[in-house]
Amino acid sequence: MEYVIIALQFILSLSILVTLHEFGHFLPAKWFGMRVEKFYLFFNPWFSVFKVKRGETEWGLGWLPLGGYVKIAGMIDESMDKEQMKQEPQEWEFRAKPAWQRLIVMLGGVTVNFLLGFFIYAMLLFFNGEQFLPSENMKNGIAVDPIGAEMGLKNGDQIVAVGDKKIVKYDPGFIMKAIVIDLVSTVTVKRNGETLKVNVPDSVASKLASIKRPFFTPRVPFVVAEVRKDMPAAKAGIQEGDSIIACNGMEMAFFDEFQKEVSRNKEKEVSITLIRKGAAEPKNITVKTTADGTVGLVPYDFDRFYELKTTHYSFFGAFPAGFQKGWSGLVANIKALGQLVTGSGRVKASESLGGFISISKLFPSTWQWDRFWAITAFLSLLLGFMNLLPIPALDGGHAVFLLIEIVIRRPVPQKVLEYAQIVGFVLLLALLLFANGMDVFRWFKGG
Repeated sequence: MEYVIIALQFILSLSILVTLHEFGHFLPAKWFGMRVEKFYLFFNPWFSVFKVKRGETEWGLGWLPLGGYVKIAGMIDESMDKEQMKQEPQEWEFRAKPAWQRLIVMLGGVTVNFLLGFFIYAMLLFFNGEQFLPSENMKNGIAVDPIGAEMGLKNGDQIVAVGDKKIVKYDPGFIMKAIVIDLVSTVTVKRNGETLKVNVPDSVASKLASIKRPFFTPRVPFVVAEVRKDMPAAKAGIQEGDSIIACNGMEMAFFDEFQKEVSRNKEKEVSITLIRKGAAEPKNITVKTTADGTVGLVPYDFDRFYELKTTHYSFFGAFPAGFQKGWSGLVANIKALGQLVTGSGRVKASESLGGFISISKLFPSTWQWDRFWAITAFLSLLLGFMNLLPIPALDGGHAVFLLIEIVIRRPVPQKVLEYAQIVGFVLLLALLLFANGMDVFRWFKGG
């Protein structure tokens, strides 16, 4: 069921983005008197799931969810309708309109994507504000995963700065971006009352780019939030709300300590000491761990133990804040793409480039509307940027030829446009196959 929910979120988000992107082409084309012959959500090679003719436009739903398209009469596009292009230009065709009008039509899709992304971020901030955990409230420091430990961090550390930037709130994404994208190599922490600088090895920093998940979390006491069904803890009688205070006779205040002890006793019996709500005395329960060293207990999140703060925004104040939020994320991804293309930095194509599986993994396994819209906003900005790249067959490629036409004051030869479109399709298809192939490869590897 989790995979179904993830798939539904991915398809809904993609449908919204593609539909609005194509309307960004459709509306200015109609305003300038161009004939739009087809408007499709998803591609329809050989057949359509649904189609209906309204006026001069065929509206349809394709079966191949790789995007969508509008077919504007008199334009070299993915339809490669050469027969139409051999005829004399008609006044309602794309090629018969001034270059500046055609440029507006071509840039309409990416314009909508950029406006949509910034707008969604702004509305999320207006309605929800921005909730965060101040660093000063994380009295117990952090709990690190194996990557964080390899980096040199320890459980209980309090992160003070990354590079020369002071950390004032819990934001693992900001710290990961600084290390992976901005190539920061030091993290300053407080450990046992002493301030230390931890040097981040390049080998570890590169791993952060591939795992795409926080390498630390706030350290929390172990109060059971969920007991997994049919797991050893459930069969032994451990209940939600139980506070775990010891394991195998060793006192422990935090979940990471319990996790460490249990994980090194795979398929063995462990003695868990807990305090049950309403009970006067601690209770000892023996549980046999699984082959991967777990018992099926999930702790409460940090918001149960630490006071969060919320920054509220007025309607008009939310727009610059939303723009800043979206822009910072977009710039980080542009830098990452630059590292992929040049092979420099810490982002490697073999580890970071992904296709539809990677994108779908952005969505949670439960339906959370705030998270859904935040991911959709991010994807909208990314889609706008990717379509703006000067690659033939993309909107940016068409725009480049139109700018050339405006400068030299004559159209680029039709044959050049046709060959460029073919080359662009080959490049995009190769990239699509490579990215999704990397997804499949990592899936078989268990990543």
